[in-house]
Amino acid sequence: MNAFVLGISDFLQSIRSWRLWTLLGWVEIRQRYARSKLGPFWLTISMGVMATTLGLLYGVLFGQNLSTYLPMISIGIVMWGLFSGVVNDGCTAFISGAGYIKQIRSPKYVFIFQITWRNTVVWMHNFIIVLIVLAIFGVKSWTSIWLFIPGVTLFTLNAMWMASFAGVVAARFRDFPQIVASLLQVAFYVSPILFHGEMLSKDHKWVIEYNPLAYLIDIVRQPLLGAFPAPSAWIIAIVMALFGWSLALLFTGRYAKRIPYWI
Repeated sequence: MNAFVLGISDFLQSIRSWRLWTLLGWVEIRQRYARSKLGPFWLTISMGVMATTLGLLYGVLFGQNLSTYLPMISIGIVMWGLFSGVVNDGCTAFISGAGYIKQIRSPKYVFIFQITWRNTVVWMHNFIIVLIVLAIFGVKSWTSIWLFIPGVTLFTLNAMWMASFAGVVAARFRDFPQIVASLLQVAFYVSPILFHGEMLSKDHKWVIEYNPLAYLIDIVRQPLLGAFPAPSAWIIAIVMALFGWSLALLFTGRYAKRIPYWI
């Protein structure tokens, strides 16, 4: 059977097994924060402190208006937490699920959905930071706010195909998670999270124009700031999702049967 068809079949079976991956995600969160009074809110506090500190520091250094810069950087950091969490955890999704994969026959995308669900729950806690910042500084316009829903959906779908691809490669090559972690660290600084396009000179606009992650951040941040993302940002995000998922499904379908032997 065609590898792409096998990948789609695995994907659909995983969706139908939603009770399994939501349960696995909840169990992992509860185990990680067992006996903790605040649980995932510790991550929210840590991220809130970081966003406030970086916002105030770089806002002053770059001479930015804090009423616009703090919301921008807060949204960027919270959304980057979701993206980097899904992609990083995707590298170890199959390795961490080795006990289940070796004992029972289950679709492999269950474990990609599991790490996505777990990081989405943590992101929901962290999103409180964005709500607090927007409540303090306000939203310029509510007309674009609804675009956040399709924006965050596209954002997550792109993170998921990257996690899927990385998970298969990391199952075979154990050094790959460290490579991905290093690349994500670099990507954080070259993506418009701590800065925006207007802060760059004309000669350095290429940093954003040739960075696909900049468009993913744009489609989730702009609606919350009361602006409409450029049509090019939507087109690039959609093309990335279609191309990426085609590659990920083909890759997973081709190597899914080998994963139990690799881990």
